[in-house]
Amino acid sequence: KTNPQPVNPMNKYKTIKIEIDADGIAVCTFDRPEVRNALNEEMVDELHAFLDEAARRDDINAVIFTGAGEKAFLAGADIQELHDRSAADALRRINSTLFRWVEQFPLLTVAAIRGYALGGGLEFTMACDLRVCGEGARLGQPEVSLGIIPGAGATYRLPRLIGLGRAKELVYTGRIIGGEEALAIGLVNRVVPDDEVLEAAHGLAREVTRNGMLAIRLAKISLNAAPEIGVDAAMALESASQAILFDDDEKRRRMREFLDKRKKK
Repeated sequence: KTNPQPVNPMNKYKTIKIEIDADGIAVCTFDRPEVRNALNEEMVDELHAFLDEAARRDDINAVIFTGAGEKAFLAGADIQELHDRSAADALRRINSTLFRWVEQFPLLTVAAIRGYALGGGLEFTMACDLRVCGEGARLGQPEVSLGIIPGAGATYRLPRLIGLGRAKELVYTGRIIGGEEALAIGLVNRVVPDDEVLEAAHGLAREVTRNGMLAIRLAKISLNAAPEIGVDAAMALESASQAILFDDDEKRRRMREFLDKRKKK
């Protein structure tokens, strides 16, 4: 099992905790368990600061997001703050701007989901590259029960993940589903026992980061852009990314190693 060690320079936050292991995998823990890790503006600001710093550091290859305690990943946005927000606040895109940064973050991101991931909490997971879910997790977009709609990405990310029909059902009904159903409809990538979620997320992150890091970055750019651009533009982006990789030293090294192994066999 991986045992991340705290990195003091990044443990300067009040609402999140940061640990980095020997493989360069950072774990960002939402740390407001007394309110099921509800996402407030202070946490939004601290997540921006962490991601900005992590993107510049050479010792981080991937980021896993998880929630403190056993009850919630992110139970959603802080309802008291939502109650007090105005139309102007909605137009500020407080949460959606953060989730867009998570989506565009240059490194691999994995959501390790245990307990509740509702509303903005589920929207956060959809901005991540991959999602590992506990069997007892509870996921949903219950905003309509509060007289609002999902406002931080579910209306455009959820249909891409599970299809428009299923997305409409979950948003219109506000129904909360379990881990196995989330896996069956394509909302999460893997389901494991609740006490193995973080370990499984580490394993998945290590599986990815053993590959060429520049290749992963460029694949992420191409995959994220594909739904937003036409086929011709997607082909051009893919070809440009491949051209960069064809001239990369790591590509030559990895292919030489592959050919040498084949010769030995």
